[in-house]
Amino acid sequence: MDLLSVGLSHKRAPVEVREKLWFSPEEIREALKELSRQKYAECVIASTCNRTEVYVVSPSLNPSADALRDFLVEFKSARRVARPKHFYSFLSCGVANHLFEVASGMDSMVVGDSQILGQVREAFKFAQEEGTNGLFTNRLFQTALHVGKRVRTETEISDGAVSVSSAAVELAAKIFERLEKKSALLIGAGKTGELTAKHLISKGVQNVIIANRTQKKAQELVRRVGGSVVDFTEMKSRLRSVDIVISSVSSSDYVLTVEDLRDVMRERENNPLIIIDIGVPRNVDPDVNSISNVFLHDIDALQRIVDQNLEKRARGVSKARLIVGEALVEFTQWYNSLSVNPTIHELRDLFEEIRRLEVEKNTHRFSEHDRDLIDIVTKRIVNKILHIPTANLKNGNPESTEETLAKVETIRKLFGLAGQGPLRGR
Repeated sequence: MDLLSVGLSHKRAPVEVREKLWFSPEEIREALKELSRQKYAECVIASTCNRTEVYVVSPSLNPSADALRDFLVEFKSARRVARPKHFYSFLSCGVANHLFEVASGMDSMVVGDSQILGQVREAFKFAQEEGTNGLFTNRLFQTALHVGKRVRTETEISDGAVSVSSAAVELAAKIFERLEKKSALLIGAGKTGELTAKHLISKGVQNVIIANRTQKKAQELVRRVGGSVVDFTEMKSRLRSVDIVISSVSSSDYVLTVEDLRDVMRERENNPLIIIDIGVPRNVDPDVNSISNVFLHDIDALQRIVDQNLEKRARGVSKARLIVGEALVEFTQWYNSLSVNPTIHELRDLFEEIRRLEVEKNTHRFSEHDRDLIDIVTKRIVNKILHIPTANLKNGNPESTEETLAKVETIRKLFGLAGQGPLRGR
């Protein structure tokens, strides 16, 4: 048996290939069943917008990555677009190293992606529900989830906003400290507007008002993410009551002018107004910054925040590699320990060490002749104790490899042998 992983991601495959190899939850379940029917002892499938990967335990010591790649392509009828160059594969402990980097966010399109750990957990959950997990994948994925949590709590890899929309909300949060009781006007219901709305709501902003030239589009966005809609012609009237304005529309003219803001600020009795302009061309006249208590930030200011956060995350990668490296060493020790002979040797060494120490501790109680006899008798006792478990491990049914491996792991845990891996003591 051996671990094998085959997949494709944003690193090698363009979006038109990735979308063809994307698996829905229902397809994942069906594919897991089919892989089981093909005699893969264990299998897990992870599929996101940026990657699709399958992890299997193959009955062969030299498993075929090509066969697994062909399975993915045929299952998704992607022969026309998918090519061998789009795929990668890993074997044995290389599988573990790859999955640990994926779970930690190091292998994501955006370093430190906060969603990938949940996606790895979901992939493992599907396998558990379908009964396609087992000794290897349990250890592999439980360790990967543990690594992902450590990386996120012990490094900076996921710190800070790394998109313009999230940076806009991060900036607003820095200015106001708490956003829960604040209200926001979002001008624009496109892709950037939707992402911004999601970030605002995730930060606790309860009153998000969306204005868009096409009101139907704004209503559709509200149905997806929440908030309320205001007609674009009435949008400026809402400036009197909101705390934050974020604008992201395509317009050759300014959506908000100096005259607009002067009138509004008089009605607001000069209560501060934060405006974040992420439109290109700019949506807000830069001169509004001259108005008292109006604070305008444009896309260049947001990009500086993004760049700083990306540098911060890059520093976190080196720390993350150390955590991944530690986990990989322990996983490799555990993985290598599952062969029968090393376990038998280590078990015999353990018993012999215990026997020797006890004989030495009590040797003064016996005559020289008796000491030799005690040494012979205690060695025979150890050999007889270990004879049956040793024979059972060596001569187990060759068709029950999974059962033999489970026995090996149980013995190693019971007797505290080396190579227990990162889950030991948890």
